[in-house]
Amino acid sequence: MPPKPGTATPAGPRAALDALFAEAAGNPLRRALWLDAVDRLLRPHLPSGLAAHARLANVRGDKLVFVVDAPVWHAKLRLATRELVDAARSVGLDVAGLSVKTTLQPLRPVPPAARTAKPNVSAAGQSQLAAALALLRSDAQEGAGGDRKAGSRRTRKAPTGPASGAS
Repeated sequence: MPPKPGTATPAGPRAALDALFAEAAGNPLRRALWLDAVDRLLRPHLPSGLAAHARLANVRGDKLVFVVDAPVWHAKLRLATRELVDAARSVGLDVAGLSVKTTLQPLRPVPPAARTAKPNVSAAGQSQLAAALALLRSDAQEGAGGDRKAGSRRTRKAPTGPASGAS
């Protein structure tokens, strides 16, 4: 419905969400929010240690569909099927089973600060990296000087002194 003349229309993200939820186009978003709420209700019923590695992905027919981030969690979740189905029934879902999928993607988005964080490198590590970079640069300059034939390989010089351990 268009706004009444003389009334201020709300602006910003909230107005966009309100407009989206007013239309049928908001159904996938409503479904995602509902699945997130059900996931939060079922999370306390997951075996210890598993909650950080599993997430409710869907409720398809009479099955809960969970996603886990490693095969070991897949097995642990399958073992907890009965408890999870009972917990889902206690919150009003009419489910009879469980399906588990394994993914290689992170289950929760990684914050932007964590994605761009630089690794901590010790002073010794920094000096070793600088030395390696200098060595690579000197090799590149040597190769650019033309003192080697294209495609030829370097050969090592034979040691001039007696071999260690020789009698």
